[in-house]
Order: sequence, then C-alpha cells, then structure tokens
Amino acid sequence: MIITQTPLRISLFGGGTDFKDFYQKDGGAVLSLGIDKYIYVIVKERFDEDIYINYSKKEIVKCVDDIEHELVKESMRKTGVKAGIEITTLADIPSEGSGLGSSSSVTVGLLNALYAYQGEQVTLEQLAREACEIEIDILGKPIGVQDQYIAAYGGLRFIEFSKDGSITVERMPLKEEEKRRLVSNLLIFYTGKTRSSSNVLTEQKANIGKRLTELGTIKDLAYSAKEQILAGDIDNVGALMQKGWEAKKKLASNVTTPEIDELYAKAIVAGALGGKISGAGSGGFLLLYCPREVQNSVREAMNGHMELPFLLSRDGSKVIFNNRGYEWK
Repeated sequence: MIITQTPLRISLFGGGTDFKDFYQKDGGAVLSLGIDKYIYVIVKERFDEDIYINYSKKEIVKCVDDIEHELVKESMRKTGVKAGIEITTLADIPSEGSGLGSSSSVTVGLLNALYAYQGEQVTLEQLAREACEIEIDILGKPIGVQDQYIAAYGGLRFIEFSKDGSITVERMPLKEEEKRRLVSNLLIFYTGKTRSSSNVLTEQKANIGKRLTELGTIKDLAYSAKEQILAGDIDNVGALMQKGWEAKKKLASNVTTPEIDELYAKAIVAGALGGKISGAGSGGFLLLYCPREVQNSVREAMNGHMELPFLLSRDGSKVIFNNRGYEWK
C-alpha cells in the first residue's frame, strides 16, 4: 500500500500569467503557497486484475480505457500501471470548485502514488510537469501551470515562467517567524458557493490577447510582493493584493459576483487591507489580508461565512506510507 499527501494551495499574486498563451510571449510569475489542507491518494494492490476507484463515486472496471475519472485514467496511462489495483482519493475539505487547486493536487498526488507503487522515485519537477501534460495537453483544460508546481513543491514559492517555456521554482528565503507573520495575517472565508473553474478560465484564456495590460500589471505585482516580503514590509502585501484584485476582475466577466463584491466591501470597511478570490473566481474562498488587530472585526463582518484556518505546508507532495520500497537507480 502507498499513501501520498499533497497540499492544496492559495495563490497570492500572479494568477493568470501562468497561461502558456501569455508567458510564452511576455513571461509570467506567481507567488503562491501550499497550505496544510491536503489531498490523500491511497494505492493498494489487488489479488485480481480488476481496477477499483473510490472517490465521490465508486468505479469497478476491467481496463484503464473504461475509467470515468479522467485524472485517474491519464495518470495510470502516464505511469504505465494497467490493472490489479485499488485507488482511493480523500480530501481534508470538500475541494471541488473551492479555488484551492484541488484537481492539480489530485493529479500530482496520483502520479506520486502510482510511481511509488512501482518502486520508482521521481523528482518534484517531473510530477509537476507530467501533471501539466495530463491536465492541459491531454485533457485540454483551460488552466495555467502554477497549481501543479505549488502542489508538487509546497511551502511559500515564487515561480517564474519564461518565454522559452522553462519554469523556475524558488523557495522564498524567509525565517520561520517571518513566514508565520505573513500567513497569520491571511484569513480565508468560504463564500458559500462552489463553481466550475472551467467557465471562468475559458473566457479568461480567450481574453488574453485583449488583457495584456492587466496581465502585465498582475505580473509586476507578483515581483513587487516578492520584494516587499523579502524586505520585511509584509503589511504592504495588503495594498498590493487590492491592486491585483482590481486587475483580476477585468480578465473575465464572471470573475466576481455582486455577492462577492458585497462581502469584500464589508471586509475592507472592517479593516482588511486587501484581498482576492482564491482561484479562478465566481465563488470558492475569499482571501483577505488582515493585520492581527483587525481580524476579529473582519470575522464579525463576514457574518457567519465559514473561516478556514490554515498554516503553511512544510512540504509538497510526498509519500507518507510505503510498504513497497523504491528501486533506486
């Protein structure tokens, strides 16, 4: 049996610049963090040649081609696992449509588990790259590439996307107390609505050519946020997040809703310095930057919207149980 643990994520800055259509022309960058809420993938050998898959439904099939769960199907194809296996996915929170990058965390976790099941240890870069290949190149999802990389690497990362297609993942060189200070000033609340990100992202992807100015601003804010955080000016993150949210809302017509705008306005009045919807938009979780002294006021202003307490994940995707062992090559 193999069990992998892969973090969900919160994207702070740069979302949208991780689309290939943008960064292969102008380069892109994101500042993102893995959180201590996880996707777990359990892979277990079966005594027969059937394939059992357990998620929100149960599948029992004879061959990979018959699998309905497209991420499981393509991950098995990518890793070469063909039969005689049971796969279970579990999540710390109901993650579909949350804006926390759950599908990419599932894909990265599946790849990690299936490789480990075969006794192979692969790099985090390979997990992220192959997850991108599955979601974007094979399945044609209208998404960027940051979610797969932060799911694989975890922690607080600055990720750059170059025009030549190369991707660089940098760990933010902060002391633990500085990381804790940043994360402790971030509050995240459930808006009460989940949504399919594909509708928002399909329009956003189609609009890239018409939103180069906004995407340029979003990229610049990612670099500015990195500089401010490394300089110790962490409270400036709030104002930068506010600017990023204003630019993000222009990327597609359905990034925000009147309900989200009203909730955001209440938070600002209560003392939040900035914020954004986590993920594509139109629902999911509202992220707010709130200095400690105003956090209780912001919580009251959220009027019963569920808060998701979180910490920074120390690691990315990893095998947390393995009774099979690796073949070191």
